[in-house]
Amino acid sequence: MHASENVRPVYLDPSQPIDKRVEDLLGRMTIEEKIGQLCQYSGFTSEYERMIIEGRIGSLLNVFGAKETNRIQKIAVEKTRLGIPLIFGLDVLHGYKTIFPIPLGLASTWDPDAVKKAASISAAEAAAEGIRWTFAPMVDIARDPRWGRIAEGAGEDPYLGSVMAKALVEGFQGDFSGLNVVACPKHYVAYGGAEGGRDYNTVDISERTLREVYLPPFKAAVEAGAGTVMSAFNDLNGIPASANPFTLRTILRGEWGFEGFVVSDWNAIGELINHGVAGDIFEAAEKALKAGVDMDMQGDVYRRALLQLVKDGRVSEDMINEAVRRILKIKFKIGLFEHPYVDVEYAKRIVKCKEHVEAALEIARKSIVLLKNDGAVLPLSKNIESIAVIGPLADDREAPLGPWSCLGDPRDIVTVLEGIKSRVSSETRILYAKGCDVDGLSTEGFKEAVEAAKKCKVAIVVVGESRDMSGEAACRAFLNLPGVQEELVKAVYETGVTTVEVLMNGRPLSIQWSADHIPAIVEAWFPGIQAGYAIADILFGNYNPGGKLPVTFPRTVGQVPIYYNHKNTGRPPSSDRWTSKYLDIPYTPLFPFGHGLSYTKFEYSELDISPREVTSPKDAIKIKLKVKNVGHLEGDEIVQLYINDPVASVTRPVKELKGFKRITLKPGEERIVEFTLTLEMLSFLNHEMKRVVEPGLFKVMVGSSSEDIRLTGTFTVKNLVEFP
Repeated sequence: MHASENVRPVYLDPSQPIDKRVEDLLGRMTIEEKIGQLCQYSGFTSEYERMIIEGRIGSLLNVFGAKETNRIQKIAVEKTRLGIPLIFGLDVLHGYKTIFPIPLGLASTWDPDAVKKAASISAAEAAAEGIRWTFAPMVDIARDPRWGRIAEGAGEDPYLGSVMAKALVEGFQGDFSGLNVVACPKHYVAYGGAEGGRDYNTVDISERTLREVYLPPFKAAVEAGAGTVMSAFNDLNGIPASANPFTLRTILRGEWGFEGFVVSDWNAIGELINHGVAGDIFEAAEKALKAGVDMDMQGDVYRRALLQLVKDGRVSEDMINEAVRRILKIKFKIGLFEHPYVDVEYAKRIVKCKEHVEAALEIARKSIVLLKNDGAVLPLSKNIESIAVIGPLADDREAPLGPWSCLGDPRDIVTVLEGIKSRVSSETRILYAKGCDVDGLSTEGFKEAVEAAKKCKVAIVVVGESRDMSGEAACRAFLNLPGVQEELVKAVYETGVTTVEVLMNGRPLSIQWSADHIPAIVEAWFPGIQAGYAIADILFGNYNPGGKLPVTFPRTVGQVPIYYNHKNTGRPPSSDRWTSKYLDIPYTPLFPFGHGLSYTKFEYSELDISPREVTSPKDAIKIKLKVKNVGHLEGDEIVQLYINDPVASVTRPVKELKGFKRITLKPGEERIVEFTLTLEMLSFLNHEMKRVVEPGLFKVMVGSSSEDIRLTGTFTVKNLVEFP
């Protein structure tokens, strides 16, 4: 292909600096080839083959398998004028073929190392089959569980979300020296604030809320080195996110120094016409490119419009060059020019290998949250005489995969029924009854379920959502168990048999009746391919649950939005009628942020805060405490640090998470847990929208959840501190 070159082109010489290679290649490209690098399409067709040969495509998504990516890549590398490789993208959110818990479940581990490991394994499998770019992590803060995409993120808190964003980016990307993929934090920005919890809907929030709640996880992802960012579907305060120069250029590139490229969400550029800010594809393309969107995902807008816009003088070729540089830089950075193909045999060995499946089990166990355990019903004895396993999800092979499970195969799923059978004595009698469908209205199966329960010592009822009830375009107006599942739970409970409820779902559910009646409730989320083993290990005590909720559970949908770090208001809730509360239900959550029980107990003591007075901007506050396992089993505790700034120039949340640590303690073991608070961690935007720490008293709260605070203390900042 390059035989006509007398001297090897600089862009093909890996010993040259990337910037020099990019400029050399850019200088050889026609305007049509440049525009081609800005275009991404889904799948592969004969028409796309022609476009690749002509240099009209820079990226494909939804192409599967090592043989197929190699076949298509060969067209780009060997049949085009310049041999620019494609970058293949895919939504690898929580596993490629080895499927881990959904991201909301991963966040429930409160273990960034475990989350990073899951991302690293996912990246290795994807990269082995030619996928070098994932449209993940989703780092949207979500405070409305009606929104289906809450399943794809880390929940409601900016700090926890930022820690998880960093872990996922680092896990996906590594140092690009091996089997890594380029991360793409999404959906930039504030998509989780969609009105009514309705997907694709508008967002109208203050700049203060934008900067203090929704932007921090994106900033953390960028600081962790994310190579790309995806612009969102929603409009933000009247300006669609995919045509918003304030968020894309002023903040992302200007304030944060982001050097990677921005890809639109699926046809988000074309949808600027629906938003009503563009009259046709030419105006849509112009607004998106000028705002800072470098690549058009499946919209076919840039291909159809940009060349004419350049000819008309509405878009400069320099602006197109700017976008192409960023895309080429990523392709060079991940070594696509040197290694465009993958080893098919190696891919067969690494995908779903034993080590990856074992990691899926380990991380699924860590993600499970014990919501309730009255009377120490759990763990169950492995030698129990009989168990009734009941419910539409008890032997389901689809739901555990969850939404956006990439290339997950239901045949790889270990169902809850299978997991239970594998963990109990061979003498234990197990009866199974489905009872009802997930969203069905028929109660015909209740009789079989009730009869099974009556014949057993304990009934385990597995209920929740089907996998397609969460995720994109899966918003729900009600948060109760779908169909007649709650009636099934009631029918089993009314037999008088000890009942355990296991939930599989992608969002917080309003399960007030269960919380009032069922003695033991386990939140498993959608746990991935090792679901049955992980859940059974919790039920029978092979693993002591340690997960904590990354999001608040409401009593009913009428409380939404409900989140722990709310403002106090001028009339905080109290027994007085004339305060901020409901007449018909308590204002408190069903289960609070950070909640999660264990089979053992932990004692907190000896809180030490030093210094008590902060006088220098460089000072950091050291917080130490002792945690002791005072129970009889080894277990994990997630120690959570919250602060409150009680008097400030603008209202502040009642609590803000500023640190957490997951620790493992044997019975009787104690450990000193330490946190460091920098002044920047205490900062906020004052009444002039300047980032400051104001002088005054700060409260410190340490505990086992946002509501279960065990130790409190204070320190004082003496002087005003301003940040750039």
